[in-house]
Parts: sequence; C-alpha cells; structure tokens
Amino acid sequence: MKALLKNIDENGERWLLLFFYSTIVITIAMEVLRRFVFSYSSIWGEEVARYAFIYLAWIGASAAVKERAHIRIDVLLHYLPQRGKALVYLFGDLMTTIVALFAFYWSIHPIEISLKFGSVTHGLGISQAWFMAAVPLGFSLMLFRLAQSIRRDTRSLIHGTPVFEGNKLFD
Repeated sequence: MKALLKNIDENGERWLLLFFYSTIVITIAMEVLRRFVFSYSSIWGEEVARYAFIYLAWIGASAAVKERAHIRIDVLLHYLPQRGKALVYLFGDLMTTIVALFAFYWSIHPIEISLKFGSVTHGLGISQAWFMAAVPLGFSLMLFRLAQSIRRDTRSLIHGTPVFEGNKLFD
C-alpha cells in the first residue's frame, strides 16, 4: 500500500495528464476523420475535447507547482546563499498558497449554483458541475503540492542543505 501511495505521489499528475491529453488527441482526430471523410460530425466531440483540455490545464498547474516548473525570473537567486534561496522560495510558496486558498474558496460557488439549477452541457447532457469541478480540483492539488514544497523548503532552511530549485525550461 505504501508503494502504491508513493507511486501516486510521484506520478499521479503525469498519468492524469496523459489520460486527458490522449482524450483530446483521440477525440479531435476522430472528429476530423468523421467530418472530412464521412461528412458528419458529432455535437459531443467538441465538448469532450474542451472539457478534457480544462482538466489538463488545472492538473498541469499542479504538476508545475510540484516540479517547481512554473515561469519565474530566478537570475537574482543565483547570487543568494542556500538559506536565502530557501527563504525566497518559502515566501513564494506562502503567497501562492494564499492565492490558491482564495481561488479554491471562490471556485466552489459556481458548482453549487450549477447543482442547484441543474445546468447540463449542450452536447453531452451531463451536469456542468462535473466540468466546473476541474478548478477546485486543480487548486486542491496545488495546495497539496505547495504543502509538500513548504515542508521541503523548511527542511532545507533548517539544515542548510541545497534547496530544490525545480526543473528549468532553458539554461
């Protein structure tokens, strides 16, 4: 059980991202084939791709927080000692946590309204609450990853060890 939880912690977002990205690619390829070969398109294909993209974006945001791969300007960090870097990263994580808490709180209300009035999607006929849930899900995953990052950075600060600087797009 412990190995399963460790695997989910390390690769959970990757597997979800792979699923939603594959869903988008397969759905769009199928719709292009249907439209140009069979001169027929479905009403649900566009919706499936759109909602899969929404989940992909919010889960991807969580993965970026986990890997510390979000866009940042880190030129000044190269001149700081390890404790200074840890303090800057901790400050950034705490500010991001505050924003994520507010965003999570405000993303719940639209779901409640959707459930109250029973709004459904046009093509799929599924409750829109399922697709609106991508936002609080993404922010809750971000909050979990931010808690892990704060814990990791606090340990680096206390022990004076090198802080995890994340994965960079360009060197």
